[in-house]
Amino acid sequence: MRVLFSGSGWLTFVDILTREMPPGSDMQLWDRAQPLERAIAEAEVLLPSNAAITAKVIEAGTSLRLIQQPAAGTENIDLAAARARGIPVCNAPGASQNAVAEMALFLMLALVRRLPAAVAAFAAARIGEPIGRELRGKRLGIVGLGRSGSALARLAEGIGMTVGSVGSRRSEAEWDELLSASDIVSIHCPLTPKTRGLLDDHAFARMKPGALLINCARGPVVDRAALERALDSGRLGGAGLDVFWDEPWDPADPLYRRPDVVVMPHVGGSTEETMRAVARIVATNMERVLRGEELLHRVA
Repeated sequence: MRVLFSGSGWLTFVDILTREMPPGSDMQLWDRAQPLERAIAEAEVLLPSNAAITAKVIEAGTSLRLIQQPAAGTENIDLAAARARGIPVCNAPGASQNAVAEMALFLMLALVRRLPAAVAAFAAARIGEPIGRELRGKRLGIVGLGRSGSALARLAEGIGMTVGSVGSRRSEAEWDELLSASDIVSIHCPLTPKTRGLLDDHAFARMKPGALLINCARGPVVDRAALERALDSGRLGGAGLDVFWDEPWDPADPLYRRPDVVVMPHVGGSTEETMRAVARIVATNMERVLRGEELLHRVA
């Protein structure tokens, strides 16, 4: 099968998947010097990753037999266009839930132990600085109690945090309670029209003064301008980000250089365990396409 990987980065995953693919398969990486519409022309399997798969791209994929997202999110794929062409779209949910939960916990620890200041103190040979805080006894509010949110809840309770959560059907009272009572708010919901900009000026104003925000879900769930205003005012004590509004991001962006912001390069799901699990799902669906069998995790 002719396979096209259209994302940026994730080269270790590509290597793992290449060893798992059915015999005779050929993996190609999208050369961004040419339009994706041209690169996709002969592909039978498209792995979108973080590339925008528009109706125009799908229309150009005249040989496509499968669009397989090697992750859970499919908001970058025009599902209606794929349905219209009869091209199945599948994802790989659940493979990264523990890795993402651990990343969220890492970002919490990095903020309460003031990692940027600690790095600076080490460089200046200052012993015992900075003074941080502990997570034990703090209240964590989880937005979206799906796979990764549930995994984080278990981790947080294991180190002595109290946990509250809201789901997609939250009431205004439940949302207000979570924001006002939480020392840390961690986002684990998908990006949808309803969740885009969910954390806006109004939400930040309801948060406990000095609370922390963690985002390992999707960048646009947070209103960027509102986030900056909340940080500037001191209403928000800090932010830990593993996802962004534009990817690739600009490393020189002043937001990512603030001492009250900790960033990671979208590696929440980048563990050996996750990559092997995702590669197995992708390879299995490729094999099922060849045999004409029902696909795993079909979303369109």
